[in-house]
Amino acid sequence: MSDDRVVLITGGAKGIGRAIALDLAGAGWSVAICYRASEKEAGETLQAIQQRGPRGLALRCDVSRPEDAEGLVRQVEQTWGRLDALINCAGPYHRVDLLKETVQGWHAMFDNNLHPVFYLSRATAPGMIARKWGRILSFSMATADQMVAQPQLTAHYIAKVGILILTRSLARVLAPHGITVNAISPGFIDSGSAPPEELAAMEKRIPAAYVGSTQDAVQVARFLLSEEARYVTGANIHLSGGWGI
Repeated sequence: MSDDRVVLITGGAKGIGRAIALDLAGAGWSVAICYRASEKEAGETLQAIQQRGPRGLALRCDVSRPEDAEGLVRQVEQTWGRLDALINCAGPYHRVDLLKETVQGWHAMFDNNLHPVFYLSRATAPGMIARKWGRILSFSMATADQMVAQPQLTAHYIAKVGILILTRSLARVLAPHGITVNAISPGFIDSGSAPPEELAAMEKRIPAAYVGSTQDAVQVARFLLSEEARYVTGANIHLSGGWGI
């Protein structure tokens, strides 16, 4: 990958987003991470980025607000003159029985998981089209393509299904311009978002017999961002060790 590329990673302060940010910084990318509440973690991640790569930014933004999401993209473009890759890692969730879900909680899952992918992709696309090169990656979840019942995660799950449809639609629209759009669908990944005992309990349900690491996500993202993946678009790559298939 070229050492003059610029990437914006939402949810880049922690977990998978952080791991990808550090990997790309080490490969020479200029890396901007976006966070909303994780200020301490964002500062630590920015310091690690700057130790590995040429340039880093940590920007606070509520990407559920369309005007703020667009402003975030413009800020990165104005700072570094371009934006070559967008990685949508932000994806908060909560567990609640469907019939006990509130209207506010229902809307929050779409506002924070699905809508920002549209806002940010729409804002990022013109610059990529002008340069005839770009990469957009979004994170869904294993089994989202099967549309199975999720009584405790219904709104979050529907939003992740929506990401797959949006990914394929964007891929069709942007392919003529040298831009690829793909999704990664993790199963159980030790990213710090789930208690270790919960992950350990899930091992027996994973055909590979172990929980994945953030490095597994890094490897897939690295490929999809590369020139080797120039003909891969509209794909949904399961990152689950066989769980959910």
